[in-house]
Amino acid sequence: MKSGNFFRITVFFAAIALLGALIAWTAHTSWRRTGELHDQLSAKQWKSFEIADHLQQTILSLNNMMLRYAAYRNDEDWTNFVATSTELGSWLNAQQPILSSEKERPFLDQISSAYEDYLAAAQAINKKIYGSNVSMARVKEFTELETQSKRILDLGLQLSEAHQQTIDSLQIQNIKSLNILRFELLSALALLLLAGAWASVVVYREMIAPLQVQLVESRQLVERQEKLASLGLLAAGVAHEIRNPLTAIKAWLYLQQKHLKRGSPEFADAELISGEINRLERIVKDVLQFARPSEPELAVVPAEQPLREVQTLMGPLLDKSNVKLVVDEVVSAQIKIDPQQIKQVLINLIQNAADSIGKNGTVTLRARLDEKRLNDEPVSVVILEIHDTGKGIPPEAEKRLFDPFFTTKDSGTGLGLPIAARIVEKHRGALQYQTLPGTGTAFGIILPAYKP
Repeated sequence: MKSGNFFRITVFFAAIALLGALIAWTAHTSWRRTGELHDQLSAKQWKSFEIADHLQQTILSLNNMMLRYAAYRNDEDWTNFVATSTELGSWLNAQQPILSSEKERPFLDQISSAYEDYLAAAQAINKKIYGSNVSMARVKEFTELETQSKRILDLGLQLSEAHQQTIDSLQIQNIKSLNILRFELLSALALLLLAGAWASVVVYREMIAPLQVQLVESRQLVERQEKLASLGLLAAGVAHEIRNPLTAIKAWLYLQQKHLKRGSPEFADAELISGEINRLERIVKDVLQFARPSEPELAVVPAEQPLREVQTLMGPLLDKSNVKLVVDEVVSAQIKIDPQQIKQVLINLIQNAADSIGKNGTVTLRARLDEKRLNDEPVSVVILEIHDTGKGIPPEAEKRLFDPFFTTKDSGTGLGLPIAARIVEKHRGALQYQTLPGTGTAFGIILPAYKP
């Protein structure tokens, strides 16, 4: 597995783990917050009911004790009143730290103050209950006792309402918190889905798609190599068998031409036969080179060197057709090549470009750096480019462009591009092209950049 893919997969699983932890934390926090909300609401509601109910029941019970005490003058009733009132006072003091709301504390303070006035009224009744004007004292003191009792009960109801407001406020705050947690949970799930989609795209684009392309290319390469190997063996045998008779025919023709008069029809026929023999020899030579390409003798040279050499060699020849051969952009890089073989490839491609132009055009040579996959590995490469302003390659010819013996030229052998491709492959490179009918074609010789 390539390091880049390994890094992407590692980042992906780390992101998935982080999102999973985020979702687990959000779910746990939501559950805990819900439990806290339930406990808080239950506690608040219980305290609210407890204070209001206990205060009401106790005050009414104290009032009944005072009425019995005034009616029957039983000291036991007064003792019970004192004990119950003391207990209620302690209970009120105990509620102070429990009620933390700013709305509740003032009411509890007012209840405590009113309760002191209530006890003072009860003490006044106790002092005057045996006085000279008992009935008048009872009426006056009991009126005060009733007033303070009603005040306490009213404050208890107000405290209960304050409790309810606190509960409502607490509910609103917790609902907001739960909504935030719900949003975080949904966001985490959405991010998880996006991460999954992103991972699927990355895995497909970086791993599956290249593998599919490589598989198709490998199959095509294997088929092509098998075809070329079989064809090469056949071609080598046929070329070897043809070369000897051709040599004999050429020698015999040379001897016969000595006895023929120059300018006679017989001499012209001999010249025609000689031209065809030379053509056959060229075909045999190409076939042998295609069948048994020689191993390159590698040397480190600047990338521009083969371009400058073929410009010097081919420039004057192309000038006859008013086709300019120019070197445009050249990078400062080195390549390890067989200069003669790469020059042969460049000459073939330049000649094809000139044939595509015909007359009045430009063939531009460039050398640039890039990153490509060669031999299933990403490497730094130097691309020697040949751009022409010709007619482009027709779609029907593209399908068979590198097939041996396929040519669109009357005098071509159809082995130029296959030989060029095999030479570039021997250099651990690749030969690629881009074409647009009516606009031109660009061939690129992709070679590994040399690193000392």
